[in-house]
Amino acid sequence: MAERITIMLNSDIVKKIRKLQAKKITETSSSVSFSRIVNEILEKGLK
Repeated sequence: MAERITIMLNSDIVKKIRKLQAKKITETSSSVSFSRIVNEILEKGLK
């Protein structure tokens, strides 16, 4: 179950995440949320 968490992100990081989001949307031709991308990045980074 997901939890709602509020965090502050540096604008440069947001731009990088948005680029990854756009790439994923292009590759899948479907909607991909900002939260989904952040979760994927965190999962990879925490392994």
